[in-house]
Amino acid sequence: MSVRISLDGVDKAFTDRRTGERQQILRDFSLTLAPDELVAVVGGSGTGKTTLMHLIAGLERPDAGTVSTGGGRPRLGMVFQQPRLLDWTSVETNVRLAATAAGVDPAEVAPILAAVGLTDYARSYPSVLSGGQRQRVAVARAFVVRPEVLLLDEPFSALDELTARRLRLLLQQLWLRAPRTGLLVTHNALEAAFLADRVVVLGGRPAEVVQEYRIDRPRPRSPEDPELFDVHRRIVAALT
Repeated sequence: MSVRISLDGVDKAFTDRRTGERQQILRDFSLTLAPDELVAVVGGSGTGKTTLMHLIAGLERPDAGTVSTGGGRPRLGMVFQQPRLLDWTSVETNVRLAATAAGVDPAEVAPILAAVGLTDYARSYPSVLSGGQRQRVAVARAFVVRPEVLLLDEPFSALDELTARRLRLLLQQLWLRAPRTGLLVTHNALEAAFLADRVVVLGGRPAEVVQEYRIDRPRPRSPEDPELFDVHRRIVAALT
């Protein structure tokens, strides 16, 4: 089950710690994510991408306007740029703790580790894993909770391109098994075109929607799809 997410007339400002000045990040900003829709948000630094994610996650509150997440607090799955694992315990325990906290049967852990290709590393500690393997643990941890909303904050930007490509394909595979409402924040226009149903380009400060692109390509998608490269070119043009 997934939910509709709506931001309506949202204002958000922060105080610059160095100057003490108020920086207006969002003003009268509105955006809707339909159930089971994966929306990618791209834009330059300081255009409010991570602020949007924090508002949806409930980590920040709007100064004005409303953020609606289906009338309640949906179950969240989150993947960050850094995996943020518990290095003093095993891969299996990292994922099991997330499942237990969400009230999910721990029996779900083994299948999700198999899905991300980590069955043989279940008893390993994160410190012995590669960067790509550590991020696979983070993906497993996000999906094992059966999230109604999936939030992806630059999840593959710290990886080399070959590893990132493999993880994008993995994420697509997991999404096909159980779609849910999702927000992907990324600087990578091709990643946005490959993964998302809709790409929202932000610009300016306060941030505004510069352009939107609907990706009408069926899944599973190929990273070599020429139509995705065409969308990529249009996104880059909107950013420049």
